[in-house]
Parts: sequence; structure tokens; C-alpha cells
Amino acid sequence: MGDLVALRARLRQLERVVVAFSGGADSAFLAWDANDELADNALAVTAVSPSLAGDEFDDCEGLAAEWKLRWRSVVTDELANPAYVANAGDRCFHCKTELLDALDALDAVRDGATVTLGVNVDDLGDHRPGQEAAADRGAVFPLVDAGFTKADVRAASRRLGLRTWDKPAAACLASRLPYGTPVTVGVLDAVGRAERSLRALGFAESRVRHYGDTARLELPLDDLPRAIGQRDAVVAAVRSAGYRYVTLDLEGLRSGNLNAALDDSPVRLDARDGSA
Repeated sequence: MGDLVALRARLRQLERVVVAFSGGADSAFLAWDANDELADNALAVTAVSPSLAGDEFDDCEGLAAEWKLRWRSVVTDELANPAYVANAGDRCFHCKTELLDALDALDAVRDGATVTLGVNVDDLGDHRPGQEAAADRGAVFPLVDAGFTKADVRAASRRLGLRTWDKPAAACLASRLPYGTPVTVGVLDAVGRAERSLRALGFAESRVRHYGDTARLELPLDDLPRAIGQRDAVVAAVRSAGYRYVTLDLEGLRSGNLNAALDDSPVRLDARDGSA
């Protein structure tokens, strides 16, 4: 079970930190605690690229203002890396390497601050090679050190009154593409617009899996009847993003389900990738 006292002690031990702040429940919880414990010795940093949904960036900016975080953004350019664009099994490794390059260039890191990521204990059993890239570069995972699971993060966030306690998971948009499908700005934009349109219809959590001109929608099982009931609106919303065909996955939303293709796929490479 996550220990808030242990987390605060770990942050004090680090003395100065840069928190990779995506705005999700985990990184938000870590950023809030780091700010509360270390004040000006904590800096939250949001990486901006086409793989970050625009409303996610807006939420990071809003949270930083609400919580009075020391916050800034940095631009990352993973799309300039052909290995990332190829979208083989090691995509997330290249993405995290680009992130660490951007963070290492900050004055705070050059002056001795440690880069921290909101990885929790549950993440360690998933297929997330970005963690390998981060650890290889000296980043640390305070939530893991303090024993926090995803449920612990949400429970502690709720006790602290953080509005992110029940925020749906929202991994990078590139995770919606099957392995081997090249990552492009146009594809990421289409996925982002489709998911934003679904949120406008009241579907707070969704994944639009991109298969050329076909969108495969993953929604929580409880939302499937409503999606069918609003079939015309759902189809129109997704087609507005440029898709011709709209399908609904009857198995519902499953984080990381595209990773199953790595087991027998020629795009596996060293199987380093992320889940969403």
C-alpha cells in the first residue's frame, strides 16, 4: 500500500526535482506532492508534441495555475526520429529518450535536480520500455519507491482533494496506432479530433484505434449501450475527423491491447513499447 510519509521522505532525499507532468492522475499527484514538500525546489514540466492531445496540455496549464506549481513546457520532436515514426515495438523507448533529452537541457537539471516520472507499481508489470529509457538516463520513480499502486494514487489524491483523483487514463495519441503504421502529424490529429468529438458527446474515456480510413472505437463496457443508442451522433463525430468507416469494439476498452500483436509480428524488434 502506498505510503505518503515515505513518498515525502523520498522527495526530501532527492532535494530538487523536475517532474515530467502529463496531467494524468499519477504525474499530477507526484507534481502536487513535490510542490507541497519542496516548494521552489520542484519544477513540473509538460512535454508538447503532436502526440499530446491539445486539451491535455490545457489541463496541465490549468492544474499548474490552480495548484500554484512551478511549471513550464518544453517542445519535443520525436517525429524527427525515423525509428519513432516507424512505430515498431520500440516506439516508446525513442519517445522517452527524446523527453529525457529535453529535460536534461533544462537549467534545473543541469544544476542538479533529479528527473522524476509518475510511474506506479502497477506499471512495472506492463509492457512499458519507456521506463527502461528513463531509468537508463538516471530518472527515478518516487511513487514506486513509496509503494504506490494506481488505486493508491487515486485514493490518496481523493483524500487530498485533488480533482485528478478520478481522471480517466489518457496515454499519448501514438499508442492508438497498430505497430507498423507510421506515426504522422495527420494521423495523430485525426485520432485526437475523433476522441475530442466523443468526449463532447459525453464519452469521457475512449480509444480511437486507427486503421487507415477505419476507426475502431474502444469504450468502457458500460458505455456500449449508450454508444449504440447514439449511433448516428457517434458515427458523425468520428467521421468529422476524417474516417470513412466507424466500428465499435464489443470487447470494450482495454489498455495495451495492441501489444498482443508484438508476440508474432515482424515489427516487434526488441519489444520495447508502451501501453494505452
